[in-house]
Amino acid sequence: MSETMNLYQAPEAMNLHRALWAGRIMSAAVVVALAADGTIQLFAPAQIASMLQETGFAMDLTRVVGPIILACAILYAVPATAVLGAILVTGFLGGAICAHVRIGELGSPPELISLLLGALTWGGLYARDARVRALLPLIR
Repeated sequence: MSETMNLYQAPEAMNLHRALWAGRIMSAAVVVALAADGTIQLFAPAQIASMLQETGFAMDLTRVVGPIILACAILYAVPATAVLGAILVTGFLGGAICAHVRIGELGSPPELISLLLGALTWGGLYARDARVRALLPLIR
């Protein structure tokens, strides 16, 4: 009987293993994107000056926004604080989308990238964290 149980458990364990790695890859993509954005905001704000000007943000805000983005990325990357990080990342990305909607750039590349990163944030967390899957059972 235990051999039969192992045959049924093997595909499920394999699927969980694949989901875990898919979640890690999606989460890593989010962390890399946020780290790059935060680093540019801190160390090379001139590269994004035109975008800041278009959206109505002052250049000196990069000294505040950069560390916030980096903190969100770190919180999201650490398993113990990943849910808090995901909430903060989602809030940040929602603000970015709102800034572009406000100036009439509905469907612009920055908006689509923010939307994609938000989906990857929660999709990655869902795939890599059993607690989130238990809280939001999308698939039975």
